[in-house]
Amino acid sequence: MLRAAALADAHTIALHRYPAEADAQERPIYAGWVETAMQRGLHLGFLTVGNAGEVISGAGLTLLEWGPTRGDPQPFQGRIVNVWIHPDHRRQGHARAAVLACLNAAQSRGISRLSLGTTPQARALYESLGFRASGGELGHILTAGRLE
Repeated sequence: MLRAAALADAHTIALHRYPAEADAQERPIYAGWVETAMQRGLHLGFLTVGNAGEVISGAGLTLLEWGPTRGDPQPFQGRIVNVWIHPDHRRQGHARAAVLACLNAAQSRGISRLSLGTTPQARALYESLGFRASGGELGHILTAGRLE
């Protein structure tokens, strides 16, 4: 059963974001952010719950206040995040259902521009939902110290 994530699910969502034990120290920080973002209406999550009540999949939609862009007066863009499927439940449509819930939530808010990061294994799923490569962006991580 697919359901909307609640504040109480923040730690589960953080575990999906950081499943490796090496990243365990990141989970409480991310869970705190999820709680705050959910309270502010800037993060929506959807979780699939199995017969025993366990979470077997999930996906999130983070709303980014980007500002209006050429041809789109909506100030928000959406980012699909934390798509996670328990290994025993993969290839059963759970990821598709969770991502579709995110897309429908975005559409109901008037948001038409969405992005996500993917792996080669998941690329076909996202392309089947209408996502296309957008290769014009660069990233940069600032470090301490003055830039010259």
